[in-house]
Amino acid sequence: MSKLATINRKLYPQHLFHGPQWMVLGVNNICNLHCKMCDVGTQQLDTNFAVNLVGTHPLHMPMELFQRIADQTKKYYPNTKLGYAFTEPLVYKHLEESLAYADKLGLYTAITTNALNLRQKADMLVNGGLNKLFISLDGPEDIHNEIRGHKSSHQRALEGIEAILSKKDMTIGVFCVITEWNIGHLERFLEELKRFPLEQVGFMHSNFITQANSDAHNQLFGEHYKATTSNIDGIDFTAYNFELLEQELAAISAAKHPFPVTVHPPVFSKTELERYYLHPEQKVGKTCLDAFHNIMIKSDGSVIPAHGRCYNLNVGNVYEQELNQIWNSKEISGLRKALTKNGGLLPACTRCCSAVG
Repeated sequence: MSKLATINRKLYPQHLFHGPQWMVLGVNNICNLHCKMCDVGTQQLDTNFAVNLVGTHPLHMPMELFQRIADQTKKYYPNTKLGYAFTEPLVYKHLEESLAYADKLGLYTAITTNALNLRQKADMLVNGGLNKLFISLDGPEDIHNEIRGHKSSHQRALEGIEAILSKKDMTIGVFCVITEWNIGHLERFLEELKRFPLEQVGFMHSNFITQANSDAHNQLFGEHYKATTSNIDGIDFTAYNFELLEQELAAISAAKHPFPVTVHPPVFSKTELERYYLHPEQKVGKTCLDAFHNIMIKSDGSVIPAHGRCYNLNVGNVYEQELNQIWNSKEISGLRKALTKNGGLLPACTRCCSAVG
């Protein structure tokens, strides 16, 4: 973020004089895997996270709506990137046509995917002008397949990476959420990725909201920014082996890798890990930047702040307003002011990937 944008965020958050970095696109509302740490995978469909990912109709963003988004992005924010992010973009029925349209306009496109269908889509992605792939994996083969509920999802993902790289030197980042099931297997996971020229491998501590955190938040902010539990149904944080995780993260940090390896947030020691997972009422991170950087557009044209982990706050609709109006709408400006007034994070924001600093 530039110095001027930082000053803007801190002193006048109700109106941003810069555009978004990302238009996060909820291009479909279906997923082809059943991840143990995800509300969609565990069928907890009444949470904000699940509603933001799969609670909208139609199932696929119409091509007319995509074109409207792309045209207005080009018109108002030509440097803003289009991120196909939810729920599983590679099964979006207008993927090829939409990528070609964005490429014709000269817009930057990225896809976040579980890579189950990546091998089959490789030619189309390469020829369609895709700029970047973010691939979500959960560990080495046996661990990943168990977490994702698919006996060959890991193998198919790596075959997809090979297929892409055999055709184009595409920028690929791999991200892995740390869970109770892959602790102790993260080093082995890195070993099997070393054969790929990746831009980055990122380990992410779990994002979640507990019932206690949700209740405390809603007492103060529930009228405008209602929180729900998030991504805790299938996870037992007391089952995390924090001592082993501390040792493994230390070993990963000390080792040399052919690509950058990051841990977000940078929580490493046993004491810090226990605080992060067992005491979510305590802030880790200082502020949310994503509410000042991104908006997410669902398949019905409705827009929420930041991305799928944010509050299910309707800040506009692309069918009814222009993107430049939505970017500084009354509703999203109110959230930005509330975040700034409360030191950068609301109580339910403390274990979101957007909490930084």
